[in-house]
Amino acid sequence: MRATDVIKGFHHITVCVAGAQEDVDFSTKVLGLRMIKQTVLFDGTAPIYHLYYGNADAEIGSVWTTFPFKQAGIYGRQGTGQIKTTGFSVPTGSLDFWAEHLTKHGVAHDGIQERFGEKFIEFKHPSGLGLSVVGCDDDPRNAWGFDVPADKGIRGFYSVQLAVRDLEEPEFFLGHVMGFTRVGQEGPVTRYAIDGGGYNRIIELYHMPDTKQGTWTFAVGIPHHYALAVANDGENKQYKDYVEGFGYTDVSEIKDRNYFHSTYTRTPAGVVQEVATSDIGFAIDEPADKLGHQLLLPPWFEDRRQEIVSALEPILVPEYIR
Repeated sequence: MRATDVIKGFHHITVCVAGAQEDVDFSTKVLGLRMIKQTVLFDGTAPIYHLYYGNADAEIGSVWTTFPFKQAGIYGRQGTGQIKTTGFSVPTGSLDFWAEHLTKHGVAHDGIQERFGEKFIEFKHPSGLGLSVVGCDDDPRNAWGFDVPADKGIRGFYSVQLAVRDLEEPEFFLGHVMGFTRVGQEGPVTRYAIDGGGYNRIIELYHMPDTKQGTWTFAVGIPHHYALAVANDGENKQYKDYVEGFGYTDVSEIKDRNYFHSTYTRTPAGVVQEVATSDIGFAIDEPADKLGHQLLLPPWFEDRRQEIVSALEPILVPEYIR
């Protein structure tokens, strides 16, 4: 078995941002994503939002989730052992639009660049998180089409780039353990892919040998993890048993995240890799056409609703869910 026998692409990516309202505005108005869920961080004791965004169909592989940690006053240090850049898939012909769109919103960027024969634009979230839009013309997923036109919008994830001080062990993990294929190298960037690559199936290692380790905790400006998708708990257990057989015995037990079940592994790159199931979904507690319309708590937090709500920063949600 290889892990890619059950893993076919990304499930979601989770990062820590600053203010909740700043994040809502950037994720919906600048990135043009659909707000699909308002809930809270399930770990720890302090009430912190967990906000979910996605494409028009809230598909697995498009879901960008954020923890606004400014409220807790915890700030991190960027460095190696972290996600460096999250890549979103957009039509190649839309990149001129994106350059103008980002400039209009005051988002700094260096224009259209090229790597591995693909055109892209890199920029940052207001919290300092690295982002890019990557031209991809064979992605059939549907962009949301509200603040950014649907024919130019983000369809989902394209890639994740990891900042690493050393390449040997991360390459062994991605190639030999996970079963990703090494498909190329340009400068400091080595690309690995599931099933040869394409949207939602690429992980890159960005070699930064002189950069110190970044923060691993929940903190403003720190990407927390990327999640890969499996079908169900049975496949998640297969993945867990397989990876533990290599000696990576710090794989967590399967955790109930309400919308999916997950295991977590601290990889040799230093980055947390989650494996999440695809069989539950985001319509479990609100209709699919009303996603994101209310603050939802998992059943085990309902008895704390008043306490949690009163501790959260009020936010103004996009007009399509008011």
